[in-house]
Amino acid sequence: MPDTPPDAEAFARLALDLHDVDGLDETVERILEFTVKTFGCGYAGVILVHGGSRVETVAATDPVVAGLDAVQLEAGEGPDLELIADRHEVIIRDVREESRWPRWCEAVADAGIRSMLGSRLYTSQQVIGSLNLYDPEPGAFDGADADVAHMLARHAAVAVQHARGDEHLRKAVDARNLVGQAQGILMERFDLDADRAFEVLRRYSQHHNTKLHLVAQQLIDNRTLPEG
Repeated sequence: MPDTPPDAEAFARLALDLHDVDGLDETVERILEFTVKTFGCGYAGVILVHGGSRVETVAATDPVVAGLDAVQLEAGEGPDLELIADRHEVIIRDVREESRWPRWCEAVADAGIRSMLGSRLYTSQQVIGSLNLYDPEPGAFDGADADVAHMLARHAAVAVQHARGDEHLRKAVDARNLVGQAQGILMERFDLDADRAFEVLRRYSQHHNTKLHLVAQQLIDNRTLPEG
């Protein structure tokens, strides 16, 4: 579909751009911006796998994409799910002539979309999700487009993995800070040292089957620990 496929410099600029963005949401938005600009396709979306099993549409250029993804999840079949399971790419030249995934193809055709190109997002460690392109015209994507999408998907996968790692680290730091604040409250109120204050929080966390940082947050917000 691209009149002129992106060269190495274009992908290098994308890599730098993705390195500078903050957070997973902005990362996938930039990926989709580059995708639509590069391919000139009608729609695009990113599906990610969470916790090894839960699948979610994290970004899409139009709500119709998320709706079609939901059809796949409800039916338990579709190109995105196959990409996540065991395929590197899927090209559908015309959904009206596609025999696989009949329920999904019917929904796609009803939405006015005729062709689709999907590429798996993965690293050497794990499958992350899929990058999916859609267009109202039949035959919008071919093998050359799939090659470009594969290169884009490799860049996107690395960026998404880094963004996820940064978010996990940020959450861990935030949780540690909450626990520290809660320890300070207990130390001041009950004249405890840091170790004893932490033990109190840990005991309440285990007893109530509640994450430690949530116990700490309740203490900070309400100045009370969970009852019981």
